Amino acid sequence: MDPSIERLLLSDRELRLGTAADLAARARALLEQQKENWPLLRQGYDDRTKVQTRTIELENFSVRVQFNPARITSSAASVDEESIRNRPCFLCAENLPLGQRGILYGSSFLVLCNPFPIFREHYTICHTTHTGQRIEPSFGAMLDLSRAAQSRYLLLYNGPRSGASAPDHLHFQAGEKGFLPIEEDLRREAKGSRVMCETPELLVQSVDDGLRRFVVLESSERSAVLAAFRALVSSCASLGSEKEEPMMNLLASFDSNTWRVVVFLRARHRPSFYFAPGEEKILLSPAAVDCGGVLITPLEKDYRGLGADQVRTMFSEVFITPEAFSALCDRLGRDLTRQ
Repeated sequence: MDPSIERLLLSDRELRLGTAADLAARARALLEQQKENWPLLRQGYDDRTKVQTRTIELENFSVRVQFNPARITSSAASVDEESIRNRPCFLCAENLPLGQRGILYGSSFLVLCNPFPIFREHYTICHTTHTGQRIEPSFGAMLDLSRAAQSRYLLLYNGPRSGASAPDHLHFQAGEKGFLPIEEDLRREAKGSRVMCETPELLVQSVDDGLRRFVVLESSERSAVLAAFRALVSSCASLGSEKEEPMMNLLASFDSNTWRVVVFLRARHRPSFYFAPGEEKILLSPAAVDCGGVLITPLEKDYRGLGADQVRTMFSEVFITPEAFSALCDRLGRDLTRQ
């Protein structure tokens, strides 16, 4: 094992856990240990108690706006190729801040506490080697992580052009279940939903709620979810290029022996108002959390001023068009029928 990773790892004894503890229990123990021993994390969670939230009602769903000043580094991150080349990777073990410790999942993923939390319990799960942010080859790992963390956490993935602040280093995030409004939305029949595949092994639905467009995969069989996701990526090929994966954000959870994966389909990284001059600029850079219904605003003026019209503008600009989504779903439905 890389010595820079080995020195970061906390033992079950240090976590005050038995060796049979599951990933969720070990992550929770890690969070408590780090709050006690890592001042930056303790400050981040103290600051989170001052976070403000309010609700904006839209036609078919509501969103919560969170004023979270600590998230400004992520919201304002420069993710162009030159900026990435010219900064050290902040997810590589040798560049982690003094005091940050973690636990391993398997041999390839390091679970770390996020020092600038959005969730009440917020983690970054990064690959132990410096490898690019790509979901197709790592989707199976995301399913396995969601199952391992099933009792407590939801897994999130931001594509390299869809909100990832470290597009050069493969990573997921995790936060406690029940935090994102879309989780409750999906318990009801979503407006604009369409069943594309329904078998004893697999349910695939598309949803266009008027602003967001996404696909939901559900199955108790890992192989069925993997095959459906591969078909979805293939159907999305026209939205990207051979060198770039389709723009997407994912949520993955495991409950009652069933995976549920939500795939948000994107057309743009940031809305036009992000690039507006002066006071017209709104520093809102949507990623999986925002797509799931919690909009992160690090500036108070944006928290106070953001209204339903700007939210509609944001979603309409960053999601693929209804026409592109309909064509993609037609293709996906045909491909799933042939499987």
